[in-house]
Amino acid sequence: MSDRTASPGARWPEIPPFSAGLRCRCPRCGEGKLFVGLLTVAPRCTVCGLDLSRHDTGDGPAVFVILVLGIVVVPLALMLESFAAPPIWVHLLVWPPVILGLAILLLRPMKATMVAYHFKNLRHEYDG
Repeated sequence: MSDRTASPGARWPEIPPFSAGLRCRCPRCGEGKLFVGLLTVAPRCTVCGLDLSRHDTGDGPAVFVILVLGIVVVPLALMLESFAAPPIWVHLLVWPPVILGLAILLLRPMKATMVAYHFKNLRHEYDG
């Protein structure tokens, strides 16, 4: 643990939520890891001691990832169909791994960004 954890009145810099989210770091200090495992939010920040268990993102990250994937994958599938006209098995072979891979890549930073925005909008409840 850091020395800053010990002082209850410590002042923390304003970390932009999008920056903390993309790096999957603590929204208060910007240094501690936000996740334990793939998508499990850590109970506490190991650097500043912020209680992260109270931050609930619900289904928001999944909804945004679905929207992004739909915007990206549907036009690509339509272009493949119109330019090459492959048999249906090609689509079944190509798109599930693409969708799964992009979903896994996007879910962590999206969830971290939503936790960071949750913290930013309710910071007064956490910092006093």
